[in-house]
Amino acid sequence: MPSTPEAIEIYLKNGVLYGPAKAANAGGVATSGLEMSQNSIRYGWTFEEVDAKLKDIMQSIFKSCDDAAKEYGMPGNYMAGANIAGFLKVAEAMKAQGCV
Repeated sequence: MPSTPEAIEIYLKNGVLYGPAKAANAGGVATSGLEMSQNSIRYGWTFEEVDAKLKDIMQSIFKSCDDAAKEYGMPGNYMAGANIAGFLKVAEAMKAQGCV
């Protein structure tokens, strides 16, 4: 749910877990990616298979956000963790392509 930066600060100060949209909404994007994969290989997965793949993806996203927040001194701040993890992923891809 969208919130102002001031509201997010209140959440964090009061121990309310806040899942930033870029991480929370990733499930829809990931499901679309799984659908495109099925289409490209002309194969259909069962609901259970798609659900298991999506669960793995979402757990990985949470772990990336949580690890980044902890590593940069902001444990529990999943918004900061999502921003840091996303930035690092893009930066690493740019380095791998010789852009930096």
